[in-house]
Amino acid sequence: MIRVTFTAPDGQATTIEAEDGQSVMQAAVAHDIDGIVGECGGAMMCATCHCYVDAAWTARTGGPSPDEAEMLEGAAAEVDDRSRLSCQIRLGPGLYGLVVHLPEEQM
Repeated sequence: MIRVTFTAPDGQATTIEAEDGQSVMQAAVAHDIDGIVGECGGAMMCATCHCYVDAAWTARTGGPSPDEAEMLEGAAAEVDDRSRLSCQIRLGPGLYGLVVHLPEEQM
């Protein structure tokens, strides 16, 4: 199991245990995390799973692909250099303890 912490805009943190190989979006939806919608189910066809990777983790998660960066242009909340689509972050042992921050809005 991979531990992931989701931090809401108000600072409230929720930590979950996710399956190795799941995307951050799949884990969030499976645990009813408010702030991750995942409207397209992880097909990178929307930006309703936008998140901000904590600065301590950006090197390990990497940046968005060109297609992901293009999709992020449609995000409802401000996009910055930590922005990722959570459906594109695949969990594994190297991401145990990952922290992501949720945007103010998704739609």
